[in-house]
Amino acid sequence: MSADMAASDVPVTSVPGAIARMEAIEAALPAADGLACFNRMYLDVTRQVNSQLGQGFFADPAFMTQLDVTFANLYFAAASAPAAVPMAWRPLVQQRAVAGIEPVQFALAGMNAHINHDLPIAMVSTCTARATAPDAAPHFADYQKVDQLLDAAEQSVRQSFESAPELAADRHVSAVASLIANWTINSARDMAWTNCLLLWQVRNDPVARGLFLDSLTASTALASRMLLVAV
Repeated sequence: MSADMAASDVPVTSVPGAIARMEAIEAALPAADGLACFNRMYLDVTRQVNSQLGQGFFADPAFMTQLDVTFANLYFAAASAPAAVPMAWRPLVQQRAVAGIEPVQFALAGMNAHINHDLPIAMVSTCTARATAPDAAPHFADYQKVDQLLDAAEQSVRQSFESAPELAADRHVSAVASLIANWTINSARDMAWTNCLLLWQVRNDPVARGLFLDSLTASTALASRMLLVAV
């Protein structure tokens, strides 16, 4: 089964459905594929979010469920259409088989595209669908709770790359570590929240919204290209 077949363009409608789709992508791709490196990290986080949805972790689990599904569908849309992949995802999709790029670079580049570009769009879409607003309680508090899960996932990915003793003196590893040192998921999510509020303000102005999204797409793609430099 190809990655495109696994990443169907039919939207999922539940978090378990999103998990199943990611599992299908994982099964379809070689482990070293750049998209697979991101997919593994995203799958782990989505499983953790799903485990918390009915446990009182979130103040508004219905909103967070819809946000998670909407968010995941943006990734699936990008993964299922490599010929017309959104610009924010293009660096990862185009370089997913390039030698000399480490799995941690692919994972973080995917998170960069998904958080910096897709998350503000998903948040605004979910708020619109549920007749609420990003700054209405308790959305921001619940948004911050996800940071805890993402932080743990990010640290695990970084540590798996950096902690191998036999690689400690490797100049390539040191160069990659320096390259990715200044990009963090929590910082990206802080910026994504700011961009969500800005996008919300211009949501009903097609021209302003288009200009804002064009700028967001370009900056996101640039950051991914920087993360994917082979060193």
